Amino acid sequence: MNITIFCGANSGKNPIYAQKTQALAAWMADNKHSLVFGGGKVGLMGILADSLIAAGCETIGVMPTFLKEREIAHTGLSQLIVVEDMPSRKAKLMSLGQVFIALPGGPGTLEEISEVISWSRIGQNDKPCLLFNVNGYFDPLKKQFDHMVEEGFLSQEDRDKVLFTDNLDEIEAFIQNYQAPQVRKY
Repeated sequence: MNITIFCGANSGKNPIYAQKTQALAAWMADNKHSLVFGGGKVGLMGILADSLIAAGCETIGVMPTFLKEREIAHTGLSQLIVVEDMPSRKAKLMSLGQVFIALPGGPGTLEEISEVISWSRIGQNDKPCLLFNVNGYFDPLKKQFDHMVEEGFLSQEDRDKVLFTDNLDEIEAFIQNYQAPQVRKY
């Protein structure tokens, strides 16, 4: 299965982020999943790719030309797909993925996972979306999603289609049991 992972080009201040990224990579390797990601060699992206390459897994990076020219592209990937710009990158990441997981990261990571979640609600993504909630990193966002339900801007059914966890068994069960949301009607 191709798992598209959105994550930071930094490793964060707490070593738990790198440790849990390596644990996720080990789970992916044990289950023979392929990595689809931004293609970088730095931060959590690099840790993830290095771990999966070492395990002999397929790794597919997608990177726009301007970032590749800054020499941050990982050189050991199975495949590096170079695209024109960030919207093209995101479209390619989404088309290749069968599952979407966000690891801790910055605004770009948040924007990417938010888009695939949003697209699920309008029938443009029928694949699972998860936030790997290492060290409670996504707790404020989880609270915001729950607040959206409380205030009537998100249905409980749609909220239940997004998993916040750092438990690999829960991730596996969520993926195996996932059923795409009903397309919203207005």
